[in-house]
Formats: sequence, structure tokens, C-alpha cells
Amino acid sequence: MKYLLDTHVILWFLSDTDKLSKLVLSIILEPASYKFVSVISAWELAIKVSLGKLTFEGGVTNFIQILSENGFSLLPVKGKHLALLETLPFHHRDPFDRMLIAAAAHENMNLITSDANIRLYDNVTYVW
Repeated sequence: MKYLLDTHVILWFLSDTDKLSKLVLSIILEPASYKFVSVISAWELAIKVSLGKLTFEGGVTNFIQILSENGFSLLPVKGKHLALLETLPFHHRDPFDRMLIAAAAHENMNLITSDANIRLYDNVTYVW
């Protein structure tokens, strides 16, 4: 199975796994799982670090390196993700989350998130 992690999920995995459900933690730790983090999450982290809303030692450069070291693949933004984004209803106003929904839907990935607002979209399978 292919999984796309929401930004908060990857940050919790890297800092406080107690915040993750047992199912999510088992998926992330399973070597056979295909785990992806979108470049959108790296972008969100970079913006929040630069605004002082988030602290992440080493910033986005270290974040990307840590992803690689922990077996996560970085998913690029594709034109088809953007095209799908245009068609999404506005159940959720967060632009980062909307891009993650579009990417997961287009790539046929399960989106790992605890965000109840994201679960309002019916074109993606969610895991928590």
C-alpha cells in the first residue's frame, strides 16, 4: 500500500510518536509500506519555521535529509495534482491540506491524518 503522511503526522513521528494512533505507527514502521511525504509538507515547514510558528532544528534541509534516512520518499507536486485541486470542494480552507488531498487522490494513496476536516472529502481514503 502507498501512504501519504499529512504534515503533522510526519512531525509527530519525528518528535512524539505517542500522538500517533497504534495503526498509524505500525504502518509507518512497516518496512513493506510505501511511505511518502509531499514536497508541500516541506514547503509548509519552511514557511512556518521562517515565520517563527514552528521550530525544527536544521530547518527544511535537515527535514528532507531525515525523511530520506527514515525510508520516506519525497513526492513532488505534479500538474495533475494542481488540476485536481481546482475541482475540490471547499470543505477545508488550508491550502497545504488541500494540496495533500489532491496529491493523495491523484496518486491513489491513503492519506494518513488526524484532521477531521480533511476527512470530509470523499475522493481519498484516510487512515488514522
